[in-house]
Amino acid sequence: MPFAQNRIDLVRPDAPDLAFFGAYPVGVRTDFGINHNQINILKSTETSLAYYDRPVVIEAWYPSDARPQCETHYEILLRDGKTQAQLAGQALRDGPIAPGRFPLVILSHGYPGNRMLLSHLGENLASKGYVVVSIDHADSTYQDKGAFSSTLYNRPLDTQFALDWLASDHPLAGSVDTDATAIIGYSMGGYGALISGGAGLTEAAVGFHDSPPMRLLARHQRPQTDSRLKAIVPIGAWGRANGYWDTVGIMGLRVPALFMAGSNDRISGYETGIRLLFEQACNTDRCLLTFQFAGHNAAAPIPAPLESWKKSDNLAFIPFDHYADPVWDTTRMNNIAQHYITAFLDLHLKQQRDKASYLGAGWQGFAPETALGLVWERLEVGS
Repeated sequence: MPFAQNRIDLVRPDAPDLAFFGAYPVGVRTDFGINHNQINILKSTETSLAYYDRPVVIEAWYPSDARPQCETHYEILLRDGKTQAQLAGQALRDGPIAPGRFPLVILSHGYPGNRMLLSHLGENLASKGYVVVSIDHADSTYQDKGAFSSTLYNRPLDTQFALDWLASDHPLAGSVDTDATAIIGYSMGGYGALISGGAGLTEAAVGFHDSPPMRLLARHQRPQTDSRLKAIVPIGAWGRANGYWDTVGIMGLRVPALFMAGSNDRISGYETGIRLLFEQACNTDRCLLTFQFAGHNAAAPIPAPLESWKKSDNLAFIPFDHYADPVWDTTRMNNIAQHYITAFLDLHLKQQRDKASYLGAGWQGFAPETALGLVWERLEVGS
């Protein structure tokens, strides 16, 4: 295929082994769902709660048996909610799905974000035999950013809806093994993934200023983990440094977790946030990949589209800053994340025990001196 700007499928020559695309061609489709009877935080008051049909838009990537004949493009809005841009990838729009049943991966973006923010993972994992759905979280996208309270309440409910949808009446349902499901969440998506995995919020969080009214967050103090959820990947997960979890709540996490973060993350807090999540989740096996000196944008967002390099009247900062890191190359971080996420999901969703060796010491799959700037840690249940 000819080279185009704003590609989401780039894999550098120095990428670790498992970053490269798999054997399957990739299909993609966009679907619109309705989550009935969800509480509308934006319209609620201290004395009454409104229920409404909450829209859920997903982009679904999946293994296909047909390759595209021309360039694939995705139309998106940038961080300012105004500027349009075009991404280039390799998926075939509405292509046929390959025979078989494939594990499910749910992608959850930050606040604000959109379903294309982690699209590089969508195409990459689909080529390796996963159905990957990425959600536009209402009240939390660039064009409809609403009260933070809605994000705090709805994140784990949106991902649960997506899981149930793919298990029932979604067009791909017959090809998805929802009994082997993972959630990959960035920032507030990581917050939601942790709740889905069983990490319960603090009593203090229920009454915080930004929290929804009428103690609605109490629903997430003792979350019930869906038995179909087998792993989570929180990237730059928000909440621990802000008092939304404590040691007791984090101990509720019961599914294997692969944490990723930049050591200079000042949004979620590295030492006071992400490291504590990793260290205190002692009731499950977990790993932590740290990008030294990287900030909050470590490992998750797509490379900054060229259109984001220009100033916008809608923002006090250049949109580029929403995607890029001042130290690390984004494609490099994406490739490293693809490598480790592939190994982690292959182990926990496909039961490929040989992939455990990629999650140990020794930087398996990396060429000499290409793991510089990375720190890998692993802890087991009880440690």
